[in-house]
Amino acid sequence: MAKLTVRDLNVHGKRVFMRVDYNVPMEEKDGQMVITDATRIQETLPTIKFLIEKGARIILASHLGRPKGQRDPKQSLAPVAPALSALIGKPVAFASDCVGDEAKAKALALGNGDVLLLENTRFHAGEEKNDATLAKGMADLAEVFVNDAFGACHRKHASIYGLPKHLPEVAAGFLIMKELKRSEE
Repeated sequence: MAKLTVRDLNVHGKRVFMRVDYNVPMEEKDGQMVITDATRIQETLPTIKFLIEKGARIILASHLGRPKGQRDPKQSLAPVAPALSALIGKPVAFASDCVGDEAKAKALALGNGDVLLLENTRFHAGEEKNDATLAKGMADLAEVFVNDAFGACHRKHASIYGLPKHLPEVAAGFLIMKELKRSEE
């Protein structure tokens, strides 16, 4: 069966909602949450760098931990933005929610090659319930969906399963393709 990959898309100037798995281990140090293993972030770099090179406007979304639909500062993705910025060598904007006015304004303000990280999708109870309204709200931020969340792609969550149904172009990122190839060997 043919699989559509990020290479098959024309993403120049388009807002690309990229689902990643940044469920990274963190610990508190001096009152700040610090990433202790950035492997999951590093695994998405080939897809992110490809999208930057192609002039996409990248919107990253992930869950972190199990906050059960409640905001928990210890499970915020905010520490990931500067870590990712250091890895890609350019600023990464951060939105304090994965839907709503702020997320939409920041998504619309992206220039070609810019990157925006959204807050933890699981701060909404509807994420794990595949809530259609939440999925549509996230889809409204973008024009294209790329899934590179290998560790979470089996979940029937709004940002993985529901959201792509609202966008005309859906493809797999390089991490997903790498893992699929590995499973075929």
